[in-house]
Amino acid sequence: MRKLGTIDLEILFLAIKENGTFDENDLENSELKRYGVGKILDTLASLRDRKFISSNSDGSFSITKVAREILWSNNVPIWGKILRLLQIKAHSLKQIIEIIRMDEDKIKSEIENLRKNQMILMSPQRKDGKIIRIYEILPEGIQRIDKTDTDGFDKIKISKMEFNKETPDIINEITKEIKQLEINQVKKDIILNKIKDLKQKLGI
Repeated sequence: MRKLGTIDLEILFLAIKENGTFDENDLENSELKRYGVGKILDTLASLRDRKFISSNSDGSFSITKVAREILWSNNVPIWGKILRLLQIKAHSLKQIIEIIRMDEDKIKSEIENLRKNQMILMSPQRKDGKIIRIYEILPEGIQRIDKTDTDGFDKIKISKMEFNKETPDIINEITKEIKQLEINQVKKDIILNKIKDLKQKLGI
């Protein structure tokens, strides 16, 4: 995949939201205006040079088929779209769903599977008094999505990580037994925190 920058992504997503074509007014009414006219013009020129957008006679721009193939094509599986998006920039779950524009439950399922395969990492962050889950790509995810450039998506599969249904019960039982142990409270808390981290990584 030809790499995109964060502003590239925002402009292409603006085009997607505007049914494929956008103009100066759309740019002015979007959050892109925070970058300034010069930066936007440079980015538009770069996107046009890379055949990601085309200029129209009325001064508007249209997203090309080449650009749609990056994140908005049925030829790219959902897991591939997620990894490509996170390779550009870390995003929250809400942002991922909004940008990819596919079934929310399917996106959530693929995100969890990628996380369990250790291709992406979820980090809780506090914003405006709320805890938001931010997802970022890990080296294994970068390696996997880069490999699709040469091998294609058909030859690369992401295994479905399934855990025995008894796993949560076993972990909860271990936690209960640790709490009843007569050991130093500090050591006990350290062990319990490690179990908590394990449960988060397992998604249980």
